[in-house]
Amino acid sequence: MKILVTGGTGYIGSHTCVELLQRGHEVAVFDNLYNSGIDVLGKIKQITDREVMFYKADMRDKESMRPVFEENTFDAVIHFAGLKAVGESVAKPLLYYQNNIAGTLNLCELMKEYHCKRIIFSSSATVYGSPKTVPVTEDFPLSTTNPYGSSKRMLEGILSDLCVPDKEWSVILLRYFNPIGAHESGLLGENPNGIPNNLMPYIIQVAAGKLPELGVFGNDYDTPDGTGVRDYIHVVDLARGHVNALDKAVSSSGVNIYNLGTGNGYSVLDIVKAFEEANKLTVPYSIKPRRAGDIAVCYADPKKAKKELGWEAEYGLTRMCRDSWRFAKQCL
Repeated sequence: MKILVTGGTGYIGSHTCVELLQRGHEVAVFDNLYNSGIDVLGKIKQITDREVMFYKADMRDKESMRPVFEENTFDAVIHFAGLKAVGESVAKPLLYYQNNIAGTLNLCELMKEYHCKRIIFSSSATVYGSPKTVPVTEDFPLSTTNPYGSSKRMLEGILSDLCVPDKEWSVILLRYFNPIGAHESGLLGENPNGIPNNLMPYIIQVAAGKLPELGVFGNDYDTPDGTGVRDYIHVVDLARGHVNALDKAVSSSGVNIYNLGTGNGYSVLDIVKAFEEANKLTVPYSIKPRRAGDIAVCYADPKKAKKELGWEAEYGLTRMCRDSWRFAKQCL
């Protein structure tokens, strides 16, 4: 199949491109390179020995995306493009709504115009808000605690609404938990601009001596060690989940929703300890006040994805930590 990957030079998008190419699909990417680099395309080719078509475009500018659809006929779109930092979304809500929602509306209008009505959407466990119990299943009530999560929840609703008047649409909503890790080659991984918003890149910058210590936001949550508990999933496992979802998108119509996680919860300090042990390093940290929009505990029940997509996470925490550091050393 020929697949368009929006945000395909980003962290999860680039790993998904690799998995798509390795399974024989053709891939085109558009990205505005806001938080990634054009060099990622060369690394994808180095890993797969295959090219991806690339278009520099911003989904807030509908006409900048039009050539992507005019020059190709796609079987499906995997939609990653968007801003993704919880803390930044609290500080800059309008930016998140403008980019994530308005941009996706432009994308969907072009998909409809060019008769491509299959989309796999990069959603998030943040749509569950602060769940009353764990593990979280797909039928849990939705609520959000920050504008980033709200943008994902709104987009889930918008994409679902497409399927009501037009039965040709096939929408797969993938609610994934906390991706970490990197490709085993050390060529692809998470390398955000500036001070990181996510835990693993922050740990890495401390381990590399770029930052003096890790700030742990809150140690008074109702968890075993007081720090927030999340479901951390290897980015390669996550990428493979998207590729498996393609078959579902082709064989069904309407809306299908899946959690992509391991089903295990780890605290912030669990991750710090695992990273130290896996890589024989020390990561100094200090406790900071709670961060706006964060919750105490959230981890997945991934059984539905295993049953319907034939997918489950394979890699454990030690592998995630080792792969993250291997990639980071290439960037130092």
